[in-house]
Amino acid sequence: MSLRLSFYGGAGKVTGSNFLIEGSRGKVLVDCGIEQGAHLCEECVYGPFPYDVKTVDALVLTHAHLDHVGRIPKLVRNSFGGKIYMTPPTRDLSELILRDSVGILAEEAARRGREPLYEEKDVEETFKLIETFEYHTEKEVAPGLSAYLRNTGHILGSASVRIRDEVGVAVALTGDIGNSPSPLLPDWEPVEDADALVMESVYGNRIHPPSSARVATLRDTLVRAIARGGTILIPAFSLERTQLMLYELSNFFAEDSLPQIPVFLDSPLAIHVTEVYEKWGMTYFKPETEDEMKREGSIFEFPFLTKTNSRLESASIEKAPNPKIIIAGAGMSHGGRIGRWETQYLSDPATTLIIVGYQAPGSPGRRIQEGAKTVRINGAEVVAHAKVEVLEGWSAHADRDGLLQFAEAALAERRTKAIFTAIGEPAEERFLAQRIHDYLGGNAIVPDYGQTWEITKDSVKKI
Repeated sequence: MSLRLSFYGGAGKVTGSNFLIEGSRGKVLVDCGIEQGAHLCEECVYGPFPYDVKTVDALVLTHAHLDHVGRIPKLVRNSFGGKIYMTPPTRDLSELILRDSVGILAEEAARRGREPLYEEKDVEETFKLIETFEYHTEKEVAPGLSAYLRNTGHILGSASVRIRDEVGVAVALTGDIGNSPSPLLPDWEPVEDADALVMESVYGNRIHPPSSARVATLRDTLVRAIARGGTILIPAFSLERTQLMLYELSNFFAEDSLPQIPVFLDSPLAIHVTEVYEKWGMTYFKPETEDEMKREGSIFEFPFLTKTNSRLESASIEKAPNPKIIIAGAGMSHGGRIGRWETQYLSDPATTLIIVGYQAPGSPGRRIQEGAKTVRINGAEVVAHAKVEVLEGWSAHADRDGLLQFAEAALAERRTKAIFTAIGEPAEERFLAQRIHDYLGGNAIVPDYGQTWEITKDSVKKI
């Protein structure tokens, strides 16, 4: 007996995760994400799927980021009718992310002269197919195939997925592995019971600063920014990064290490995502953070935080006196409400722009990060005189050493015969694969898009 593993996304690229596992009787997809970035493959996004959608029995999701869930409504639109499995928080977050993406993807498709990937009705049909299950539960998801989930500590509800056939041949896929230890989430759990492992490699050749150092740096940066007397802008991803910023700000204000100034969360999506974090925190946060929630009621709220859902509420932020903090999306300054505030405030030398997330090449955020004196935002050329602070270490992805520790744990039981380094740029995938080979003595493979590998209890070989 054997399993066949095919790479239809996430091979040689950070985004677009899509993997097909075939047994003797059933077929399961793990993730169905969208490619993102300036150099995306349009055919990979808008073209047909490279497999017969109607023959796939199930889809299992690792987590709710768009590059892992963003093409699911297209899959459903193309006649997928199987069940879609995930953890309960991933279900809630995916609904927010996919509903929010409908309009954005329609605008992007129009710019490219393409038909929209999907419409609101396709998202509605998608959520009729969803079934949730918890970590550490074996679930039959297709004829002859079961799935088992473990926490990866990446975002709320994130999971690695192990697919196993009737005789015990197993392949595991990590999705994204968390930057443990996290202030909110438990550490990632090792995967030791798979014959082959597909693991991410986004930071496969880079090291993050220690978490204690990043928190101190954020605090010190905010102290300097407040002393400058201007507006403090924090472009932040709505999912995970915003919640981390709110958590740390709440702590800073509680310990009186920052003056009490107005803070605005100016992102409807981030507001709703934070509500999901509050909803599931007592079940999915790490024990210490759950204890904080019991004591404080909320770990994201503080007295001078204002959440601006409507555009009218957002417009009122302008009237608030400086200094003030505005947290808004998009995280790379390429859309959303942050564009309005950057257009208004970047030309002021008293303004501080704090970058706490990855900025893709070609994005306005990347140009600002690299020191551009003018940047195009929302169709206007904006002169940038603001102080720009780039803070490292806030990624939700494990760094090189964390990934190597994950691989070492997978190899500890001597069952895993091959580790595929995927979900990363080619240089990062190759670097991590070489480290796994040189430091751990493991068989590390850098897969190519479209490759299929046969996995048995005795071997892993390309077909």
